Amino acid sequence: MTVDPEIVGNKEVGGAYALKVFQASLNILSHLLIGIVVGVSLLFSFRNGLPLNVIMLHIVLCVIGYQLLMAESILSLSADNGWSGVLRFKDKRMAHTILQVGGSALALVGSFLVMVDKTVNFNTLHGQFGLVAVVFTAVSLVNGLTSLYAFEWRRFCPGNISKITHICFGIVAFASSSISLCYGFDKFSFRLWASDAFTNATIACTACFTTIIIINPTINFFKKSYRLIVK
Repeated sequence: MTVDPEIVGNKEVGGAYALKVFQASLNILSHLLIGIVVGVSLLFSFRNGLPLNVIMLHIVLCVIGYQLLMAESILSLSADNGWSGVLRFKDKRMAHTILQVGGSALALVGSFLVMVDKTVNFNTLHGQFGLVAVVFTAVSLVNGLTSLYAFEWRRFCPGNISKITHICFGIVAFASSSISLCYGFDKFSFRLWASDAFTNATIACTACFTTIIIINPTINFFKKSYRLIVK
């Protein structure tokens, strides 16, 4: 029995097309969920108007830094990302760097403000995961510079190792920040303001877009690690 090459080709194209549509749909969904979570967080923070107290300022800076700018910095490298998909690779890297530096700066400032304001820190899961996010954000920010200038750093550190560690640190930082945010939503003050059902939905949205966002970096991490090992 012979197989028509054109039919086989169409099946391959069809499969690739379906995967592309699925990936693009996930990208759109992640943007939508980011907007919902960030918007809800800002509404909660500004519910009593200005000026903001330290806790509310902490929420604003960290949510914009982590869940908006850092999330967009990760998505900017994806071929399926809407606004960055048309950019050249070097421009994608530049956009990624700008968003990462801006997001990290806001998140670190927001975290340090509340650390200084409170007499007891890291006694809750929200604070503990927040600390993990801060540490890995700082390390990822420094490591990102070595990844960005991997060619120049080759005499000191192999470029692949720099890139792999940058991806790993970024995944841990972003995932930890989202877990910390979910524990923040679970606090009594937010549940009282938003209701239990809406709070649970917001936590689910955060978990969903976090999972979508870290899929590609995680795959790239294992691919690059495997290539480094087999060399």
